Order: sequence, then C-alpha cells, then structure tokens
Amino acid sequence: MHQRPVGKHHAGLWEFPGGKVEAFEMPRESLVRELEEELGISCCSADCAPAGFAEGGAAANGQALVILLYTVSDWQGEPQSLEGGAVGWFTPDEVLALPKPPLDVVLARRLFQNLGSMPNASCQA
Repeated sequence: MHQRPVGKHHAGLWEFPGGKVEAFEMPRESLVRELEEELGISCCSADCAPAGFAEGGAAANGQALVILLYTVSDWQGEPQSLEGGAVGWFTPDEVLALPKPPLDVVLARRLFQNLGSMPNASCQA
C-alpha cells in the first residue's frame, strides 16, 4: 500500500499504487509506468492480472471515475516511496483497517473476497 503524500487529495490515506491512464495507454501499460514512477519497480504488463474495479462519482474534471485493480506477480527492484508518503506491506486484516479513500475501501474488500482470504491470512498488498 502507498500513503498519499502531503499536499495531494486524500493526503495521509493509504491506497493501492497506480494512477491515471494516459490517452495513448492501455490500463496495464499505465500501471507499469506508474509503478516505476511511484515505487521505482519494473514489471511487465504480462505479470499484471485484473483483480477488480470500483467506480464512483465524477472526478474533479467531471469525467467518470473508475479504478482498476491488478495483482502483480513479478517485478524487479524494492518498492520505495518516490513521491512522498510511505510504502508498506500489510496483511489483509491490516489493509482493511487502514484509513483509505472510499474507492480503495471498496477495492480492498473485493480483492480479499475474490482471493478467498481468510481473516489473519498473510498477504502482500
């Protein structure tokens, strides 16, 4: 999980890393780029598998807000916070208890429900 840095919307809350899909990108390509920019890790889009999505009200620009969640099975490098905030590994119970933006709350519930995680199970998110 990545903690939103000071000065950004939802500052101090924990979220799944990632960001906006640029007009020229497919979602997986965007995730690969964002993980490099935010966490300094490299991965291949083939190692990113869809895990769920959440949708909410309009974003600041008035467009619909949809967040896609992927699991990443392999990467190179050690995740570090390159944009401020913090980075942490948590169990499913810990992730569910972290303060998160509303759509990340939905994503976390769906992720662990979809993976069949039991409370207190060990998982890296």
